[in-house]
Amino acid sequence: MRYISTRGQAPVLGFEDTMLTGLARDGGLYVPEALPTLSKGDIAALAGLPYEEVAVRVMAPFVAEAYDETTFGDLVEKAYAGFGHDARAPLVQLGANHYLLELFHGPTLAFKDFAMQLIGQMFQHTLARRGERVTIVGATSGDTGSAAIEAFRGLEAVDVFILYPHGRVSEVQRRQMTTPDEANVHALAISGHFDDAQARVKDMFNDFDFRDRVALAGVNSINFARVLAQVVYYFTAATALGAPHREVSFTVPTGNFGDIFAGHIAKRMGLPINKLVVATNQNDILHRCLTTGEYRTGRVAPSISPSMDIQVSSNFERALHLAYGGDGAAIAQLMEELKSGGFTVSQGALQALQEVYASGAASEAETSAAITDMLSRTGELLCPHTAVGTHVAEAYLGDTPMVILATAHPAKFPDAVEAATGIRPPLPPRMADLFDRPERITPVDNDLHAIEAIIEERRA
Repeated sequence: MRYISTRGQAPVLGFEDTMLTGLARDGGLYVPEALPTLSKGDIAALAGLPYEEVAVRVMAPFVAEAYDETTFGDLVEKAYAGFGHDARAPLVQLGANHYLLELFHGPTLAFKDFAMQLIGQMFQHTLARRGERVTIVGATSGDTGSAAIEAFRGLEAVDVFILYPHGRVSEVQRRQMTTPDEANVHALAISGHFDDAQARVKDMFNDFDFRDRVALAGVNSINFARVLAQVVYYFTAATALGAPHREVSFTVPTGNFGDIFAGHIAKRMGLPINKLVVATNQNDILHRCLTTGEYRTGRVAPSISPSMDIQVSSNFERALHLAYGGDGAAIAQLMEELKSGGFTVSQGALQALQEVYASGAASEAETSAAITDMLSRTGELLCPHTAVGTHVAEAYLGDTPMVILATAHPAKFPDAVEAATGIRPPLPPRMADLFDRPERITPVDNDLHAIEAIIEERRA
């Protein structure tokens, strides 16, 4: 399996180098040169298997040149050993053909753990074998940062620096990033919002002298390994509901588009997905673009679903790359136009996107109402991001099973949940002392050189 840049001007890489590189040197994102497909028999055989075995079978075509089957199986087993549910990603029925896929049973209570725990194991194995050390940088709107720090804390071959928007994440999210005391992890509170943090990470990757000097690596969803690990739970959920002999739809709360793009990959691999529904909050740039073809950035409005408070959705570039038939020059032109505020998707590409994705948005009031309503009707307590998904999914319920991705535990957003229901969800026992742990916070200006200076000073 070879990997190419969405912009067509970067070296073609194998899986390990793609994983360690993160962002391509032409500013693009790596994607597989060709996607493998699974037969109906292969997909049917996944039903009822342990999550780890499904993960190995689904991901094997993408990683086979890097890891033999036994080695990869061991890495997968280690990655998910600390999850709090034997099914890893259990389905909960809400009603007729209406389901939640619980993705919050990992160490940091969010879906990012599925990818980050596995990437941590793969990084450690590859770097140890090569005798190398890297500096990982990431931007987070809340969950990616805590999942990355949890996955890489204490590992010998990496230093980790996570940028998060100061004052724009929940207290639980912040404390999960700032309370680990291992010397190799650092939480940087950047002035501004998530798009600022994400832009500075991309700037660092495009500063090639700095990038090479500190051996920069990325674990945001710009890293294809992140997206790949998320493909797996689409297969476990769909086969549990009758695939490949039955179509299944998914609604995905999304800001940076990585989680739902993983569903697109699953569909291209042969999984019979009927609808992939993009669910956005009041920062609805993705919904507007998929409806009108206009991708125009604006002001980020803080919300009770802060992990979706995004205007520049990195993984949408991968979706555009497929919609434009792999035309790297066209993608490079769109991304150049984005620097000036936005772009217009061509009619043909918009049609291609609309053939794959449906979309919808939820206001703040609708999000809170969805939390209240779901508790009343089903007894399920939702985080606000998942509530955005349940609100949007209502318009698409029908005879086809609809699976809503429950992206985080409600205890990560206790204020929003309590305001909607009167119930303040407690943290699991293993995190009960989170608010008693001392924090390590480094405030930093939204300035590339200031951030780079901190990284150079503190890395081992």
